[in-house]
Amino acid sequence: MYSFMGGGLFSAGVGNILLVISTATDYWMQYHKSGSYMHHGLWRYCVPGKCMTHTDSIAYWDATRAFMILSILACFFGIIIGVIAFINYSSFNGFDKTFAAGILYFISCFFVLLAMAVYTGMTVNYYGKRYGNWRFSWSYIMGWVSVVLTFFSGTLYVYVLCQVHFMFMFMK
Repeated sequence: MYSFMGGGLFSAGVGNILLVISTATDYWMQYHKSGSYMHHGLWRYCVPGKCMTHTDSIAYWDATRAFMILSILACFFGIIIGVIAFINYSSFNGFDKTFAAGILYFISCFFVLLAMAVYTGMTVNYYGKRYGNWRFSWSYIMGWVSVVLTFFSGTLYVYVLCQVHFMFMFMK
């Protein structure tokens, strides 16, 4: 059981690091305009040699930012509770902590999935019509990888909870 919980913690830790990097960096989308490549993230857009903050309050950027921040927070608190559950696992008092950590990982997965879906749908709709030569970039891809990692973490923690529950059921 320790290996599943350790794997869940490792996956959640890497997922949370990717969430932070993805949210903070400026490479969600790249496009070619006027002979040069430009890129933008959730907070800034960059032209060659200069980056500027977004001054527009575009709803889908705001929604994506909010969901990414909520996802980071849920994953972070899940890691804290997961570590506590991992440490207290041998005393068999950590069932609720294990479940709580797994649920927080699933909530984090849900929030980042919402963020990525909103961003993807609106970007394809908006930029697909205006710019011919654009593509999603590595910050965006890291967001999708974090969806998989946080889901995997939640699955491992819920699996541990189910295994321990069945073990106690047969011991009685």
